[in-house]
Amino acid sequence: MIKRTLLYYRILNYQPENLALLNSHFNVITLPDPDHDNKEILSGIDVVLAPLGYYYGKERIDLCPKLKVIASNTTGTPHIDERYAGQKGIRVISLKGETDFLRTITPTAEHTWGLVLAITRNTVPSFRSVCEGHWSRWPFGAPKMLSRMSLGIAGLGRIGRMVARYAEAFGMTIRFYDPYVTGADIPDITRVRSLEELALLSDVITLHVPLNPETEGLINRDFFSKCKNGSYLVNTSRGRVVDTGALIEALETGRLKGAAVDVLDDEFERGFEKSVTAHPLVSYAREHDNLLITPHIGGSTVDAWRLTQEHTIKSVLRYLSEEE
Repeated sequence: MIKRTLLYYRILNYQPENLALLNSHFNVITLPDPDHDNKEILSGIDVVLAPLGYYYGKERIDLCPKLKVIASNTTGTPHIDERYAGQKGIRVISLKGETDFLRTITPTAEHTWGLVLAITRNTVPSFRSVCEGHWSRWPFGAPKMLSRMSLGIAGLGRIGRMVARYAEAFGMTIRFYDPYVTGADIPDITRVRSLEELALLSDVITLHVPLNPETEGLINRDFFSKCKNGSYLVNTSRGRVVDTGALIEALETGRLKGAAVDVLDDEFERGFEKSVTAHPLVSYAREHDNLLITPHIGGSTVDAWRLTQEHTIKSVLRYLSEEE
């Protein structure tokens, strides 16, 4: 196969073995991030690995006359204008639709349960208490055993189904809402007819929906008004699925006893890391014990990074070999 030129950005943090795989098959140009792109480099590349937080749309694509593939080891591609790329004859390769492979990638579902346990069992405030020199269990009692609680799953895709299987091990009552799951494709758990019904019946609600125009702001004040008093929300999908102001209000009023999120609504905005402490949810969490935030680590295990990166690279190689 012809050795193509590939543009790799260091912010992608590919594992050493995958960098070696890239270098064995491509002439690799390495830059810190897309802010360091220039016309000369872009005019000569055949493949680019596109990181989240930087948009590969018409403006950048038009600077890449030789470009054949835009690849991303993500399940979503909000950072790529797939329609325009298609018009230019450029193949977009991601993990979207890679169902069989993705069934083997489990860390986001696992982290969801880590958050469920941490927020319902007061793990973080009890840890802080010990570090402050206290040794008492009494301030940190959970309201119920998980086996006496009900779980509501919004979005019964790959991750939602994994979360449901784990919930069975805890002996929870499980319900789900997903208007896109067909009758023949429903596992043996209870389906509810609306998001409102899910809110009314669930002690813990977990979110596993993609971000699109239909789901942006899906979890809003109206949703929280239907939640059981003292319930919990866990979000490992996308930050913009939840209305930030409404979430804070639900926590302040006690409608939610607690929430745990792995995502924030503007985390992919440029310069977000420099202003993270100013985010309303982070500001709230610094002063309250009923909100737990992790920095989008749901998929962050070294083996998952290695496998998803490798899968993406091999998909690119397979496509290029078919095109020759």
